[in-house]
Amino acid sequence: MNIGIKNIGIYIPEKIKDSKKIAELSDIPEYVIREKFGIKKVHQASEEETVSEMGARAAKKALNGFDPEKLDLVVYCGSEYKDYYLYNCAADIQNKIGAVNANAFEIHSLCSAGVYSLKVLKSMMLNDEDLNNVLLVSSSKETQIIDYTNHNSRFMFNFGDGASAILLQRGLNENIILETAMITDGSFAEDVAVYGVGCKNFNNSKDVKFKDRFLDVKDINDMKSRLDPISFDNFNKVIKRSIEKSGYEINDINYLAPIFMKRSLLEGILEGFGLSEENSFVLEEYGHCQSSDAFISLFEGQKLNRLKDGDLAVLVGAGTGYTWAATTVKWGKA
Repeated sequence: MNIGIKNIGIYIPEKIKDSKKIAELSDIPEYVIREKFGIKKVHQASEEETVSEMGARAAKKALNGFDPEKLDLVVYCGSEYKDYYLYNCAADIQNKIGAVNANAFEIHSLCSAGVYSLKVLKSMMLNDEDLNNVLLVSSSKETQIIDYTNHNSRFMFNFGDGASAILLQRGLNENIILETAMITDGSFAEDVAVYGVGCKNFNNSKDVKFKDRFLDVKDINDMKSRLDPISFDNFNKVIKRSIEKSGYEINDINYLAPIFMKRSLLEGILEGFGLSEENSFVLEEYGHCQSSDAFISLFEGQKLNRLKDGDLAVLVGAGTGYTWAATTVKWGKA
């Protein structure tokens, strides 16, 4: 029994924030934003485009005529910054798309959640014959909580808004989800957060400054000194392990669907697996859309004919906390 990806849908807001605008907001030269940060432009949601609304729009595109009443489960795996604090975004999306017979819950692992959710849902669907049609939705509006004047958080200046959704089907012998690998290093757990919100500051909430309600980094230099030496290797390790668990060798990889990363890092990873940019998709005109990145890359790779029937694709994610994850998919019909 296989679990396959039937459709992918994405929703991207029309409003644009280009490299020039980000340079103005951050007081960083535009060439640095374009060449070092790898951003040509990102998309920015309007006030009306909430996380749930964008997720629902992506979901409807992924359904592509499939009756939402036939969905058994709707899962949200996107940003934890949602319409409201402590609220079930999955249930809201379930209601918005008319999936009246589906249950709904959420999976959170920050920006690696989408990649790892494929493993979770595959396991659930294989072990529960009542789960035949499952919709996985990711959405992000994190541009709203980025302070471009705070250069400690500059690695998050690449955030863009948008949403993705994938329809998974039990017994579908195409775009088959294979195996997943993950690495977690919890020593990074408190390095990135919205420090003004949560139980640690509950009794001091009246004294919390406005700036503390934005994403921040506790000590950027300390984090970089610990993260930079291991991140490249951990990306390679999860890719290699995912491929091997799936019964293949690293030379069998045809396409890499990565999280947003600067071009030099992506090129280094691709080169290590004998691949080039033609075997991937650079998200320089999307920015980092949280857990949607890998799904956007699959969507665009297929449009550009870089991802073809019979290809072995690896989806790659990473999330602050810190986690690295990879899931292998056998693209096309079995």
